[in-house]
Amino acid sequence: MDNRYAVMDLGTNTFHLLIAEGTMKDFKVIIHEHIAVKIGEGGINKNVITEAAFQRGLETVRNFSELIKANNVGRNRCIATSALRNASNGKDFIDRVKTETGIGIEIINGEQEATFIYEGIRAAGTLSARNSLIMDIGGGSIEFIIGNNEKMVWKQSFEIGAARLMERFHHTDPIPPASVEALDLYLENTLAPLFDAVKENPVHQLIGSSGSFETFAELAARRRDDNFDLEMVKNYVFDYEDLLYVTDEMIISNHAEREANELIIPIRTDMIVVSSVVTRYVMSRLGTRNVALCTWSLKEGVLAEMMA
Repeated sequence: MDNRYAVMDLGTNTFHLLIAEGTMKDFKVIIHEHIAVKIGEGGINKNVITEAAFQRGLETVRNFSELIKANNVGRNRCIATSALRNASNGKDFIDRVKTETGIGIEIINGEQEATFIYEGIRAAGTLSARNSLIMDIGGGSIEFIIGNNEKMVWKQSFEIGAARLMERFHHTDPIPPASVEALDLYLENTLAPLFDAVKENPVHQLIGSSGSFETFAELAARRRDDNFDLEMVKNYVFDYEDLLYVTDEMIISNHAEREANELIIPIRTDMIVVSSVVTRYVMSRLGTRNVALCTWSLKEGVLAEMMA
C-alpha cells in the first residue's frame, strides 16, 4: 500500500518495528514490535558485536522482514545507531541482512539520531514556545537536544549510553555509593559541552524520550493511580517528588527486587540503575523540577520524515 510505512530502529538494546498507515496527524499503528536483542551485550565497550548478539539481531531483522512483506508495506526504512555504527563487524552484519532479507540498513551518526528524536517529540506535541532539554538515554549513546516547537537550538550525541555505563560503573549490586560518585564525576567531565549550551540557551523543563523514562512514569504513576496505562500515553508530566522517589528506589535496589517488579521490563532490570543516576544528575545540574516523558522518539521522527 502506498500509504503504509515501516520503520525499523536497530538500537543497542532493543530492535523496534513500527508499521503505520495514514498521515502523521492521524496515523494508524498496524504493528509495533520491540524485541530485546541486546546487540551490544558483551562487546559494547570493545566496539564489537559478539557472535550470539549477531545471531539474535539477524533473526530479529529476518522476522521484521517477514512482517513487512505480510503487511504490504509501501515504503520502509531501517535505521541503526550507536552499537552498529561503532562495531568493527557492523558492516558484516549490514551485509548479512542485505543478502538474506534485501533490507538496506542506514547507519546514522549521533547528530542525525538527535534530529530524528527531536522531530519525533515535536510531532507528539510535547514542545512549547519555550526551550526544553530533551534527553534520550539509549544503550550505546545519550542524545541531548535543546529546542522548542519551532526549531532545534543545539544538539549533541554522547557515546555514554546505559549499556556502556553499566559495564563501566555497575559491577556490584546494589550499586555502591562510591560507584555513583564516580559516575557523577564522569558525567561532570563528559557533559561539560551540554551545560555550556544550557547556560547560553536556558531551558524550562527536561523531557525524557521513551526508554527508561517510560519505566519511571509507570513506577511514579502507579503510586497514585492503579489504572495508569502507558500504552495510552503520548506525553506525561512527572510529579517531581514521585520521580525522586522512584529513581532513589532504583539506585538502592538490588537485582532480585527489580526483577520482581512487574513494571520493569527485563531489558531494563539492570540498566535502569545507571539511567536513574544519569537522570538525577542532569536534573540536579539543571536545577529544574519540571520533568516530562514523551513516548515518541526516533522511529516516530523517521516516520514523520517519510510521511512528509
